[in-house]
Amino acid sequence: MKSLTIHGMDDAMAGRLAARAKEAGVSLNKLVKSLLAKALGLPSVRSERRKDFDAFCGVWTPKEAEVFRGAVRGFEKIDREDWA
Repeated sequence: MKSLTIHGMDDAMAGRLAARAKEAGVSLNKLVKSLLAKALGLPSVRSERRKDFDAFCGVWTPKEAEVFRGAVRGFEKIDREDWA
């Protein structure tokens, strides 16, 4: 993958980009890539890491999710004795 540095960006543009990224809840990098893809008529590109897990997203039933939460509940407890 290529990287790109933009020199001489004025404060107004940088501020507007930062505000839009914050509103969208994404990084500035993701926002800029999305805007460039849209401007060039290209499909939006998803993170390769994220695509690797698509098959697993949303496949648990509510019962399976509850069983899992129950199984890991013990990991949420902090044993103060271990940290003394």
